[in-house]
Amino acid sequence: MKDPNFTVSIITDKTPEEVFHAVGNIRGWWTENVEGKTLQEGDIFEVRFGDVHYSRQQLAEVIPDKKVVWLVTRSRLNFLQDPAEWNGTRICFDISEQKGRTELRFTHEGLRPGIECYSACSNAWADYISGSLCNLIASGKGNPALKSTG
Repeated sequence: MKDPNFTVSIITDKTPEEVFHAVGNIRGWWTENVEGKTLQEGDIFEVRFGDVHYSRQQLAEVIPDKKVVWLVTRSRLNFLQDPAEWNGTRICFDISEQKGRTELRFTHEGLRPGIECYSACSNAWADYISGSLCNLIASGKGNPALKSTG
């Protein structure tokens, strides 16, 4: 049976260690609007995309060079009927070696077809993972949402 959670994978020539460090560099690929710590199990961070998206994540699992899991403990997605739709979901980054290359498999557990955010959020994640994070891994330069001024 196909996993109903949103998943996207990328393959790179970089090492699992390089991929792991890129995932932890949230300011470098997702958004510059991040507050808190983002590297060790138990760390808590918050991200904002203007008045449209706020979420608070806790690093629930960190296995260096293999896996990172964020638990969304609070969210406010103001474009949804239920702005807290992400609460309790898990954002997972699984890193593995595949025939001399490294695969990063991203899964947002709880982001499934049928929920209101699925279309907009899965498209945004696909852009951030396949575009910005992939670019950060490959070249050291991602395309995060820029820091808000004001």
